[in-house]
Amino acid sequence: MLDLIQDALLDTVKLLPFLYLTYLVMEYLEHHLEGHTDAVMKKAGRFGPLVGGLLGVVPQCGFSTVAANLYAGRIITIGTLLAVFLSTSDEMLPIMISRQVPAGLLVKFLVLKASIAVAAGFLIDAAYRRRGRTPSGSIGEICDHEHCHCEKSSPFMAALRHTVSIGLFILLINFLIALALHLVGEDVLTKVLRSVPILSVVLSGVVGLIPNCAVSVAITTLYLDGFLSFGAAMAGLLVGSGMGILVLLRINRSARDNMRIIILLLAIGIVCGAALDLLGIVL
Repeated sequence: MLDLIQDALLDTVKLLPFLYLTYLVMEYLEHHLEGHTDAVMKKAGRFGPLVGGLLGVVPQCGFSTVAANLYAGRIITIGTLLAVFLSTSDEMLPIMISRQVPAGLLVKFLVLKASIAVAAGFLIDAAYRRRGRTPSGSIGEICDHEHCHCEKSSPFMAALRHTVSIGLFILLINFLIALALHLVGEDVLTKVLRSVPILSVVLSGVVGLIPNCAVSVAITTLYLDGFLSFGAAMAGLLVGSGMGILVLLRINRSARDNMRIIILLLAIGIVCGAALDLLGIVL
């Protein structure tokens, strides 16, 4: 047990410098882009899914909450909202950078994720337009979205808090993985996860709905360690939309509309993940 804890601790400590630098850049973007992204989204019109899918890739922790607020005020379409949710990477980007994933692979991952988001957004908007549903209304006070309460701190301290928080999650996940390998065996665990590919895709998609950064940390780590297929990992990471879902549930008055969005988000993630595995696409 002591060896497992030591190995998990060492693996985590190695990542901390990379995590801190990544979060420092993200905080810089957050402070300098704040107030601009929502203005861009409002002016996007029918190109909303394209704009939302591309902006969602930008490493801002609050962008999915911006989209949820704008949708609740009927400023953007449901397709634009889903494009943002699908392209948002949550903790995937910092974890991959900290694990020193090749830049080319990381870019391909993000491009594929954004492409799926944009295509799904346009298709959904087209379907809604045929049914005569378009956004209308005024955002009013609802535009005053909530961030992670880091805006009052310096970027250096905010990045440090993020690093410590995510570092603890990574430490826990590394320990649990090491414990599972010790108790079950790597070959057995990998065989179970890959024996029914569609099951791992569905489970990853469902788990990805949980609005907690630990989920994207776990999915990304399991994929990089070879325990999840590319399709299963993509399903969970497509569905994961950070705090956007929670904000939507809190401020969008229509429970039926919220459920529809969640079902669409989950269905897109699972279908795309299963298709990637069936086609044998691996990055």
